[in-house]
Amino acid sequence: MTKQFEIMLNGKRQLIEENSVLNVLRSEEVDVPSLCYHPSLGAIETCDTCIVKVNGEFVRSCSTEIKPGDVVESVGSDVHEAQLIAMDRILGNHELYCTVCDFNNGNCEIHNAVKEMKITHQETEHTSKESVVQRNSFYRYDPDQCILCGRCVEACQDVQVTETLSIDWGLERPRVIWDKNSPIDESSCVNCGHCSTVCPCNAMMEVGMEGEAGFLTGIKDDSMRPMINITKNVETGYQSLMTVSDLEAQLRESRIEKTKTVCTYCGVGCAFDVWTKDRQILKIEPQAEAPANGISTCVKGKFGWDFVNSEERLTKPLIRDGDGFREAEWEEALDLIAKKFKLMKKQKGADALAFISSSKCTNEESYVMQKLARAVVGTNNVDNCSRYCQSPATMGLWRTVGYGGDSGGIDDIAKAELIISIGSNTVESHPVLATRVKRAQKLHGQKIIVADIRRHELAERANQFVQPAPGSDLVWLSAVTKYIVDQGWQDQAFLDQHVTDVEEFMASLDKYSLDYASEVTNLSKEELIQIATSIHEAKTTSVLWAMGVTQHGGGSDTSTAISNLLLVTGNYMKPGAGSYPLRGHNNVQGASDFGSMPDRFPGYQYVTDDEVRAKFEKGWNVQLPAEPGLNNHEMVDAIHDGNLNVLYLKGEDMGIVDANANYVQSAFEKLDFFVVQDLFLTKTAQFADVVLPASPSLEKEGTFTNTERRFQRLYQVLEPLGDSKPDWKIIQEIANRLDGNWSYTHPSEIMAEAASLTPLFAGVTYERLEGYNSLQWPVKEDGTDTPLLFTDGFALPGGKARLWPVEWTKPLQFEEEYDIHVNNGRLLEHFHEGNMTYRSEAITKKTPREFLEVSPELAKERGIENGTKVRLTSPYGQVNVRCLVTDRVKNKEVYLPMNTSGEGAINYLTSSHSDKDTDTPAYKEISAKMEILEAKGENPLPRINHRNGNPQPQMGVRIEDKWARADYTFPGDLVKERRAAKNG
Repeated sequence: MTKQFEIMLNGKRQLIEENSVLNVLRSEEVDVPSLCYHPSLGAIETCDTCIVKVNGEFVRSCSTEIKPGDVVESVGSDVHEAQLIAMDRILGNHELYCTVCDFNNGNCEIHNAVKEMKITHQETEHTSKESVVQRNSFYRYDPDQCILCGRCVEACQDVQVTETLSIDWGLERPRVIWDKNSPIDESSCVNCGHCSTVCPCNAMMEVGMEGEAGFLTGIKDDSMRPMINITKNVETGYQSLMTVSDLEAQLRESRIEKTKTVCTYCGVGCAFDVWTKDRQILKIEPQAEAPANGISTCVKGKFGWDFVNSEERLTKPLIRDGDGFREAEWEEALDLIAKKFKLMKKQKGADALAFISSSKCTNEESYVMQKLARAVVGTNNVDNCSRYCQSPATMGLWRTVGYGGDSGGIDDIAKAELIISIGSNTVESHPVLATRVKRAQKLHGQKIIVADIRRHELAERANQFVQPAPGSDLVWLSAVTKYIVDQGWQDQAFLDQHVTDVEEFMASLDKYSLDYASEVTNLSKEELIQIATSIHEAKTTSVLWAMGVTQHGGGSDTSTAISNLLLVTGNYMKPGAGSYPLRGHNNVQGASDFGSMPDRFPGYQYVTDDEVRAKFEKGWNVQLPAEPGLNNHEMVDAIHDGNLNVLYLKGEDMGIVDANANYVQSAFEKLDFFVVQDLFLTKTAQFADVVLPASPSLEKEGTFTNTERRFQRLYQVLEPLGDSKPDWKIIQEIANRLDGNWSYTHPSEIMAEAASLTPLFAGVTYERLEGYNSLQWPVKEDGTDTPLLFTDGFALPGGKARLWPVEWTKPLQFEEEYDIHVNNGRLLEHFHEGNMTYRSEAITKKTPREFLEVSPELAKERGIENGTKVRLTSPYGQVNVRCLVTDRVKNKEVYLPMNTSGEGAINYLTSSHSDKDTDTPAYKEISAKMEILEAKGENPLPRINHRNGNPQPQMGVRIEDKWARADYTFPGDLVKERRAAKNG
C-alpha cells in the first residue's frame, strides 16, 4: 500500500501519496507549466517551466520528490516570475506562427502554455540557430523551432535505446544532433518515430504532416516567411494570436480523422491513432495508454502504411483466363467458387477441400474461416501459418504447463532480473518489445543472456553471449538444468507443491553432462556454468525464444526443455518470470486461438472430444466431422498425392513462405481449383484460379490477439479501396452460397458467438475492449482477465505442471559439398517477404533488396566483398543474392533475411524436413554450396542504412552539461537576485 502523509499546499493541508511534486500538483488539479516533462519519459529538467517553491526554495517540481511536512507553493509572484523567465527562454528558441503551423492541432504544448500563462509578449527575441533543417523521408527536424526540451533525446536514448540522438550542449547555440553530428540518413537512426511522437511542438515532425494539416500550411517557404512577418506586425499580442490559431485548430477537426487501430505487422500488438485526411495518412500517433507499446513504435508501425493506398492493390476479383487473369464482378467470382466447391465435395467428399487462414487477419475472420471449413463444407482441413513458426513452442507449453501462450505480459519481461533470449533476433523481429528489454538493462541493471548463432544487436548488448552449434539448444538447456539440480539449486518447494513427474524427469537428465553438452554444442563448460549460476542468482528469470528454436526437427522438444528449466527453478507463477515464445505476426496467436487448426476448435478444444463437438454442433446447428484434418504441411503432400483438390487460402503468401518453395509451387499447379484472397497479386496468387480482393486492417473492424495473449480492438479508418471487401464479409458470402445461412452484420456478433462457445475467452466483448481497453486470456464470463498465468495453478489435471523428458533430435545432415550453413530470419525494415513494406518508397530506399551476410573469414577465403553476387545451391533449389561482409556471422555461417519473394527467397533452399511433433518446417536446417556469379557489384545495403551509423550511448540528455554552460542561470536564482537587488 502506498504511503500517505500530510503536506501544506498553497496554504492548505493535504493528505497525499509519495510522488514527485509535479505529479502531486497534477493530482490536485493545480496547473503548472511543464514543457520537457512527459509521463512516459519522466523528469528531464531542461525547460525549468515547472518551478515551484518547496520549503521556501525554488525547485523543479518534476524532479523533486515530496516529503512529509513539505510546504509547497505553486502560486505567488516570485514563482510566476521564475516560470515566466523559463518560458521566455523557450520562446527565444521557438517562433510562434501557430495559425500556419502544421502542429497547431490542439496538442502544441508551447501554444497551450503561452495561452494558459496569459503571456502577451516575450523579452528574449527569437533568433535563428543558423543550422539547416534536417530531414529524411520519414521526419524532419527544424532547429529554429526546437526548444531543447530533450524529450526526443530521452526517448531515443532511454526508451527506444537506439542511442542516436543527443543535444550538443557545447555549441554556441545548442541543437539536437544524430550520432557525431551526422545527417539523419547517414546516422544510426532506425526511424522508429519516438522523437516526433514526444516532441511538444513542430520541431520534430512527421513529413506526412508537412503542408497537410492546416488550412494555411501548404504555403511554399518563400511565401511563408513574409506571411509570418506580416502576421507579427499586425498582432497586438500573443493572446489574439492564440485565439485565431485556436479557431483554425478547431476547423481542422472537421477534416482530420483520428482513429485507433492495432498494428498489422509483428506480434507485439502496438496500438495507436491513425491521423487521416480523406484517404491520406498524415501520421501515426501512439498513446501512453496503449497497453503493449505506450508511446513506442517501430519504422513499420509508424511509417509503413503506404501499401494501403498502393496502386498495386487488388480492387476487383480476378478469374484465370488462359495464362493470365481477367477482372470480374463479385457475383461471377463467388458463383464460380460455390460451383467448384459443391462439385468437388459431391465428387470426392468434403476432405478433398482445404482451407488456410491468415495470421494477418482478425480473430473474427479466423473464426469464420474455420467455421466455413467445418460447419459448411464439412472438413477439419484448416490451418494457419503458426505451423511455420510457433506450433512447437505451443506444443512445449501444452505439455508442461497447459497453456500455449506467454506466461505474462511485456511488463513482466521488463521486470525480470534475468532475461534469456534463445534463437530470437528480438530487436529486429519484435522491436518495441526489445526496447523494454534494452531499457530495463540500461536503466535498471537487468541482466541479459543471449544464445544465438548470429551476433545481432541484443547479442552485442548482452551480459553473456553464447553461440551454440546450430540446432543444439536442447542439449545445453538440459545440461544447465542438470547442473542446477546437481548443485542443489532447484526450487524444491515449488517442485513439491506444483509439479508432477519430477523423479522420472530428473533421471532423464543423466546423459546431459557438462562434458557431453560441451562436445555437442561447442560451448565451454565455463559458459554453461555461468548461465546456470546467473539463473540461480536471479530471483526471477524470463526466457524469450522464437524461430531459431522452433524451426528445427526437434523444435517442440527444445521448447519443452525451456519450460522444464523454468519449472525446475520455480520461474512460473510470479511476476517477472516465465516462458515467452514471441509471436511473429500481428495475429498468429489469435489465428490459432480461434480455431484455425486441424485438430482444435476455438479455444484449443479438441475436435475429437464428443462433448465439445456436441456443443459446437448445437451452436452451429450442423453435424461436424470428428477426425482431425490435414495441417498445411500435410496439405501440400496430399495435393501431390492427388488426395486434395481444392484449396482456399487467405492472407498468406504460402508459395514463398512455406519451406521447399519449388515443391509447394508445383503442388499449386496440380490443384483442380485454387482460391486466393489477398491485398496484392502475390507469388501465391499467381497460381490461383480466382483471386479475391481483400481489405487490410485499416479498412475494417475486428480484434487482434498479440504475443502476450492480449485482445485489442481495431476500428475502421478508411473505406475499402475499390471493390475490395473485409475478409469476414467475403467468407460469409461464400458460406451463404454454400447454404450456410449466416447473417453477421458486424464483427462484434462473430466475437459474441465465438465467446459463447469458448471458455478461454468467454468474457470478451467489444464493449469491454472499447478504445484502448484490452483483455488477456483466459477471460472469465464476468470479464476478469489473466495478465499473469498460473497464479491459481497450472492448466493441467490437478492444477500441477508436468516435467517432460526430452531427447535431442540431431539437425538434418547434408553431403560434404554443401559446406555453408544458411541461417535466416527477419529484418527490422521489411516484414516477412515484403509484400506490404516494399510499397513504402521510404523504407525501400533504406533497404531496397535482400542481401546475404557473409563472415570476414569466409569472404577472405572465397574472394568475396560487399556486392559480390553468389549462388547458393541446396539439394532442393537455389538462390542468387549479393553479399554483405559483416562480423555478425562467423566462419561458414551465412545469414539470409527473408525480405524478398524474388530469386533470393530463402525457401528455394529449404527442405520439407519438419519438427517431428508439429510438422513445422525445419527452416533453420539448411546447408548449401556457394559459387560466385559476379565478383564485383553494388553494395546491397545503401550507405543510408542505419547499420552503417555510429550510435552514441549516454544517459538521457546530459543535463549537467547544460547547467555548466556560462550562459545558464537557474531561473529561481535569477528571481532571488532581482528581488535582493530591488530590496537592497
